Formats: sequence, C-alpha cells, structure tokens
Amino acid sequence: MLTELSIHNFAIIDQMTITLKDGLTVLSGETGAGKSIIIDAIQLLAGGRSSVDYVRHGKDKAEIEGLFSIDTKTHTIYSIGKEYGVEIHDNEVVLQRVITASGKSICRVNGKLVTLAILKEFGKTLIDIHSQHETQSLMNPENHIELLDLYSHAKVEKVKAEYSILFERLHSLKIRYKSLSENEQEMAQRLDLLEFQLSELAKANLVPEEDVELEKERTQLLNYERIYKGVMDAYNALYGEHKGIEWLNVAKQSLEEINSYDEYIATKSEALSNHYFMLEDLTFELSNFIERLEYNPDRLNEIEGRLSEISRLKKKYGSSVAEMIDYMGLIEEEIEQIRNKDSHLQKLAKEMEELHEDAYLEAKQLHDIRKNAAKSLIREVQDELKDLYLEKASFSVQFLPENPNNEVTLHRNGFDQIRFLISTNLGEPLKEINKVASGGELSRIMLVLKKLFAKHQGVTSVIFDEVDTGVSGRVAQAISEKIFQISKDSQVLCITHLPQVAAMADTHLFIEKKEMKNRTTTHVLDLNELQQINELSRMITGTKLTDTAVEHAKELHELAKSFKKGIVVSN
Repeated sequence: MLTELSIHNFAIIDQMTITLKDGLTVLSGETGAGKSIIIDAIQLLAGGRSSVDYVRHGKDKAEIEGLFSIDTKTHTIYSIGKEYGVEIHDNEVVLQRVITASGKSICRVNGKLVTLAILKEFGKTLIDIHSQHETQSLMNPENHIELLDLYSHAKVEKVKAEYSILFERLHSLKIRYKSLSENEQEMAQRLDLLEFQLSELAKANLVPEEDVELEKERTQLLNYERIYKGVMDAYNALYGEHKGIEWLNVAKQSLEEINSYDEYIATKSEALSNHYFMLEDLTFELSNFIERLEYNPDRLNEIEGRLSEISRLKKKYGSSVAEMIDYMGLIEEEIEQIRNKDSHLQKLAKEMEELHEDAYLEAKQLHDIRKNAAKSLIREVQDELKDLYLEKASFSVQFLPENPNNEVTLHRNGFDQIRFLISTNLGEPLKEINKVASGGELSRIMLVLKKLFAKHQGVTSVIFDEVDTGVSGRVAQAISEKIFQISKDSQVLCITHLPQVAAMADTHLFIEKKEMKNRTTTHVLDLNELQQINELSRMITGTKLTDTAVEHAKELHELAKSFKKGIVVSN
C-alpha cells in the first residue's frame, strides 16, 4: 500500500507529507481546495503525463515521492524490479518524479534513474486510479476482452503468454511470406542488390577479428620508438653489473646462508628465490621482445590501407568485421531463398499452416477459459448490481465469433472478440453498454467490476476520484458500501462529496486552501471522530452547521460503523 506521499512545489501545494494507512481513506473538502491535485500527483508517480503547469509558480521544479509497502514476496513488482535491475529491499518501493520548469521529467525507482515507460511498468502494479474519465473506457468494446482476462488472470496468464509467442512467430512468417511473394520486378531488383553486396564483401576476404588485430598492430608501429625505449630501459634497469637482478641475487644468497637458523627467514628466503627466478625469466623475455621488435613503414602503410577499406565497408554493412561476416551469411540465405522462391514459399506456407494450427489450439484454450470466466463474472455482476439498486438489470458477455469451429481470424488476444451487454430495464433486450447505460449506471457498473477485479489485480492502492458524482440517496449508500468492501482487499483512497461515502472512512482527510504571505497553498488535516462528524454535517447541508445536520451526521456515522463491523465479522 501507499504508506507515505510527499509533494513539493506542485500546483498550489507548497509542501505536503501525508502518512496513509490501510483500509479506506476519504479525502473531502471544498471544490478547488486541491483534492484532485493530490490524485494528479499520485497519477504522475504511476507514470502519468506531466506538464510544466504542475510546477508551482516561481519554483524551479516540482517533486513527488511515494513510499509503497509490499506485503507479499510473490507480488509482480519483484519480477519487474529484476527485469530492470532495480533492487527491492525490506518489501518497500519508492517511486519518485521530478518535473522541472523547463519541462524535463526525471523518474526514479528506489533511487535508480529509469525511463517514464519503466516507471509506468512499476506504477501500474502498485496503483489503480479510477476517475469519471476512466469510466468511459467501459464504453469501448475493445477494452472488454482485457477486463475479462483480468478477472480470470490466474488461469489465463500462462496460456495467453504461450499463445503470444506462437502468434508473434506466425506474424513474422506471414511478413516473410509476403515479402518473398512480391512481384517479379521487385524481386529481381532485390536480387541484383544482394548479389552486388555479396560480391563486394567476398572480394574483401574479411577475417574474423581482423579489424581488432590490425588496430593493435598499427598502434604498436605508430608508437615504435616509445615502446622500444620503454622496454630497453626496463631491461637495462634489471640486467647488468650492479643492476636489479644482480642486487636481488645478493639478497637471495644472503638469506640462503642463514635460512637454516630461523623458520621465518627460511620462508622469506624461498619467496625471494621464487621472485628472483621470475624476474630473471622476465628479463630474458624482454630481451627476446626487443630482438623481435622492428619498425616496418611498408607494413604500416599496408595496415592503413586495409583499415581504410574495412572502414569503407563498415559504413555500408556493419560496425565491425564480425557484423559484416554475419551480414554476408544473411545475404547468402536471402539470395538462395529468392533464387528458389517457389520451394521456399511452399515451405513457409507449410510452416504457417502448422503454426496456425498450434496457435489456434492455444486460442481455443483461451476461449474456453474465457467462457467459464464469463459465466462466473455474469453471476457475480448480477448479484452486485442488485446491491446497487439495479435489480432489474441484466448483464451478459457476448463472444464473437459465436462458433469458433468455423474459420476464425487470429489476433493478439486469440480469436475472441468480447462485448459486455446490458439491459437496465425489465423487458428490454441486451445491448452494448455504450448504447444503453447512463452516466450513473456506468459508474455503478464500473464500480462493480472494480470490486470484482480488486482481488485479481494485485495492486496495492485503488484510487477513486469522484466516481460517485450524480448519485444520491439509497444509491449513494450502496456505492459507499461497495467502496468499503473494495478496501478490504486493497488500500482505497477516495475523493468524494457524498456524506454516505465519507462516513465509511477508516481515515478521513480534510483538504483546505489557506492564504499565507499572499500565496495560496493546500493543507491536509487528519480528522478525529468529532471533526469527522462536523465534516459530515457540512457535506449534508453544504452551508453552516445545524443541530439537525449534526444529528443526521452522527446517525450516519453510527450506521457506517455498524455496517463495517458486520463486514469485518463476516470476513
């Protein structure tokens, strides 16, 4: 869960640190106080799009940092950390985002600099933000298959991964087949180009690692004088009368004469003897190296010419001789394929047919898993909708094609096309959600799906940003109960204007604006029980507190406590 959130110089927030707890945390306050700004900050931690407008006026940068506690070693975050080389210690992950006034965005995970895309990979496993805008994603049928797969994640994940491998291979083969079966003129032009390239590379007679060895030899020839002088000076310092080897020999003989008297001297005498003979061998090797060393200007010119030729080829065929030799192999293979196009097309067609059959079997298995998951999802959604006073509603999952035994088209998710269908009124036919559901109904349907998916997603924090807009009365009470139920599986942060939802809070944070030194800034107050009742009263009346509103708030608070106690007991 998100245990601590630190925000600096972000919009109207000067400096703010919020310690968050498990369960349901409600954020309330007047419109414009900065509630959604806090959610915006969390969204940036999850890899959301940044803007220089977020940087507080007059400041160089905005900084957001979130500390997340992970309660299980099997959480997906560990595999993502391993993939991107981010170490996770003590079951904690720190996400950090810095936005400069110039528009630069800097991302870190546990102190390591990462790209925005990598930050997003971490963020989506930790945070799930649900806003009124996201509800619109339910309107798009293309998202329905992902939602269904999320519901059956444990069963579908492995099969989906295996199918994806087969699908990508099949897709690659189709591209090769299409390329090879292009018109004769293009193939002839391609063949001429490849044959020219192969001829040019073949004439060069490239040898593996040739460029590396030639570079070494050129370096030696260009620095001949320095090398000769350095080696000769080292040799002269070691060998000759009153030089290094002679003095070492004196020291060696001195210890050998007395090594029988003391164990320590014997040990050091042996060590010195070993070093002496090693240096003696080294001296002979230096002498031999000097004798072999010669300066050959003709060889240097030959090397320069060869390296120039290799450099010219590198610009066309690869950054090294090894890459160019590999490219030659690819050219030869493609030339052979073009010259024997018909036989290769037949071979590719057979491979595609076999791979399509394998991919279809995996897609069929995906289809069967989804069918079973859909039956379970329909039952659960129907039950949850009744709790949200949509008892006349009917929910279904449509599969296209209806009969997968007929010819199907494989795509990245198998061959299924999923459509969520609903009827909100008795006697009305099932239709696609985007054609029949109102805004309030969409919010309730999405809330139901969030509740059902919370235990499957594995995210540590679920955030609701005013998803209860446009509802009231018994529907508001039902929504508050659903949001609380979600908080039993994941930490929930919820911005709300509904007293029914606020009453369910385990922690109630009041967001307010204050003016200090001619600047507006946002502050957060963690409400105690009395303050919470007063805030509920304000939310009920919208104006000044009245005795009736306070009594109503107390009653609402007690009802919420009773409901929460019942949930805890039942769990």
